[in-house]
Amino acid sequence: MSLVADYGTFTAARTHLKEVFDANAEGRTVTVRRDGQVSAVVPADKLQALLARTVSPGVRVDREDGRTIALMEGRPFVSEGMNVAEALEDLILSLREYSEDWEARLRHAPNHADNWDLVQLVKLSTDEQLLEWFERGSN
Repeated sequence: MSLVADYGTFTAARTHLKEVFDANAEGRTVTVRRDGQVSAVVPADKLQALLARTVSPGVRVDREDGRTIALMEGRPFVSEGMNVAEALEDLILSLREYSEDWEARLRHAPNHADNWDLVQLVKLSTDEQLLEWFERGSN
């Protein structure tokens, strides 16, 4: 059995959809070609875990004028709350809203195009997973 399951056309993948998902569940690499583009079928939990390890959150938390500020260094996200938990909850909300906007229109903007990995991480993560990501990757 090959470790790679390549489907040369969308029709072939659709015809063998059960096998596509079975190969995926077995940890095999699954690719599908369509109109000259190759796409990979991967388990969402494995992709989420990979992105959580490789995308740096760079979250810094500070106190300012009685408020807690959470910001992502190098990214345009700043949130605030009465305490750390509220500031991080607000940051998650900002990231979710950004992900929706990115998919709808920002992905084509030159200054946002490179945020694909961040958007995928946000879309594939629960709030709890994002909080863990903040904690693991922050100074």
